Amino acid sequence: MVKPTVTLQPSWPQIYSGETVTVRCEIQGGEGKVWKYEWTAPNTNSPPTSSEYWISRVSVSHSGDYRCRGSSDYLLTGWSDAFRLTVSFPSKPTVTLQPSWPQIYSGETVTVRCEIQGGEGAQWTYEWRAAKLNTPPTSNEYRIIRATESDSGGYSCRGRRDYFFSEWSDIITLTVSYKPKAKLRADNTAVPVGGSVTLTCSVNPSSSSGWKYYWYRDEKSSEALTTQDAVFHSNGQISVSQEGLYRCRGGRGNPVYYTEDSQSVRIGKTVSNRPVVTLYPNWSEIYRGETITVRCEIHGGDTEWDYEWETNSMIKAPNQNEYRIRSASSSNSGNYRCKGRMKSSQHETTEWSDSVTLTVSDNVHSSASLTVSPDRVQHFTSDSVSLTCEGNFTEWRVRKFSEDGRLYSDCRRMTGSTCDINTSKSDTAVYWCESGSGEFSNAVNITVQNDGNGPILVSPVHPVTEGASVSLSCSLRTQKILSNVFFYHNDKLIENDPRGELKISAVSKSDEGFYKCQYSGRESAQSWMSVKGEQDQNM
Repeated sequence: MVKPTVTLQPSWPQIYSGETVTVRCEIQGGEGKVWKYEWTAPNTNSPPTSSEYWISRVSVSHSGDYRCRGSSDYLLTGWSDAFRLTVSFPSKPTVTLQPSWPQIYSGETVTVRCEIQGGEGAQWTYEWRAAKLNTPPTSNEYRIIRATESDSGGYSCRGRRDYFFSEWSDIITLTVSYKPKAKLRADNTAVPVGGSVTLTCSVNPSSSSGWKYYWYRDEKSSEALTTQDAVFHSNGQISVSQEGLYRCRGGRGNPVYYTEDSQSVRIGKTVSNRPVVTLYPNWSEIYRGETITVRCEIHGGDTEWDYEWETNSMIKAPNQNEYRIRSASSSNSGNYRCKGRMKSSQHETTEWSDSVTLTVSDNVHSSASLTVSPDRVQHFTSDSVSLTCEGNFTEWRVRKFSEDGRLYSDCRRMTGSTCDINTSKSDTAVYWCESGSGEFSNAVNITVQNDGNGPILVSPVHPVTEGASVSLSCSLRTQKILSNVFFYHNDKLIENDPRGELKISAVSKSDEGFYKCQYSGRESAQSWMSVKGEQDQNM
């Protein structure tokens, strides 16, 4: 039996409300016969009897399945397969700019594009409303090869096919500005010994984007610097160690559009980066048992240094830029100076720094003192810790020297003579009290454990007197008393048998040092336990 076929004219994949379409019934091999047609169709009170079903202004209600069959004399065909007609409301076009930078400059190439979502495959022609279009294009793209200020303005579009028009798009604004000039900034105009100078190039950072930066040395040079000449960083920065006249410019797009060159900056000859020795805390007098850091600072550049120290004290300074004297004594008194030697060239050294004198007093400490509650060095994050200043004074402040080398002058929450801390990692520091009349207390170390699941060592904050007993233990945030714990002294396991605590019945000077504990394979941070002689117990 012959089976008709239903087709659609025009054969666009998407039909919009308001367009004119023809649904046609075709019977192959039925030429020469007189056919009468039957239709099944949505939204049709009186289906046609001809081979074409013409809809002059199609609507969404015409969406659905269309079938047909034909009859001639005593011959009746079968019903055709269903043809699905989908009618939708037309989408509003969108105008976009390529590249989509917020700021376009004169001389750049930009493409204005009209996009109709869901209209793919249709034979659209386009109408444009534009700031400067003598002959508007009928395609979906409008390319401006060399933009000028007169191209600035609003652009909108609509699509047309046959007698159907889409809505006009929203207006997109194109702003074309004069060609920009790059800006060059130098953090220094003289290269320090063994170091470098950082140069920064920028192009109106608040209103433009997409820039890469090109660097040149000497006024007439047209060859950009390479990684052999400079160290390139992000955000338009380079580091240079060679003197000369530097300039830069920005570039973006393909082909590359260049800004005007920046002003030139002359980088001069190298200057001395003589080291400086500093003491932290920088008190006029240090008492026995206190903690102090001696630091060698070399300013300028990012060179890696080895450090050499010279001192007439009884201690041997390490080959580092700083070292911490955990429990100062008169043997640490003396003059300290340092110099740096470049790791990349052992022949390049700085000058010796000026000497700094450290004086450690054996006198009885000031009557000011600092107590910590709970009385331990290590704490978990979010622990409540109170630091209380004691002594015959009316005004107090708690100061701290943090791990990053910063000195903080005031407590965030000071109530009378007590500083309350809700601990975080940044609270790891050395703390002391200072009275209104300038008296200083002993200094204590506070360490905040950043691993909420790891253990902490419970050890005394203050120095332990020789002959006294002391007990060290290990604690978790959720469990204060632990068994099966291993203890270490200066990174050496004390005993192979685990225990609940480490008891030292009579502390001696040999017990001084770093301690840590291990529980279930996880280690605490290490803390220093200081031991003082019996004659110092009133300090």
